[in-house]
Amino acid sequence: MNWLSYLALLGAIVFEVVGTTSLKASEGFSKTAPTVVSLAAYGIAFYFLSLTLRHIPVAIAYAIWSGLGIVLIAAVGWIRFGQKLDAWGLTGIGLILAGVLVVNLLSKSVEHG
Repeated sequence: MNWLSYLALLGAIVFEVVGTTSLKASEGFSKTAPTVVSLAAYGIAFYFLSLTLRHIPVAIAYAIWSGLGIVLIAAVGWIRFGQKLDAWGLTGIGLILAGVLVVNLLSKSVEHG
C-alpha cells in the first residue's frame, strides 16, 4: 500500500474537518468568509479523497475518513464551540474508532506493507 495514499487520506480528513468547522461558523451560509472556506475545504478534501481511492479500497478509505472525521469533529466541537458529549456519545465515538482500528489492523481487506 502506498504511504502517499494514506497521507492524501489524512489531508482529506483534515480538510473535511476544516470544512465542517467552517460550515458551523457560516451560520447557514449567512457569513461570507466561513462559507467560502467551507466550500473550498470540502473541494480540497474530495480531491485528496479521490487520490486516496487510487490505492485504497473505497470501503476502507471511507471507514477511516468517517471514523477519524467524527472523532476530530467531536474534539473541535468541544474545544471551539463548547459542545459536550455525554457518556453514551463518547461510547459511540469510541466504538466507531474501535471499528476503524479493527478494519485496518485485522481485516484482510487492507494491504499492509
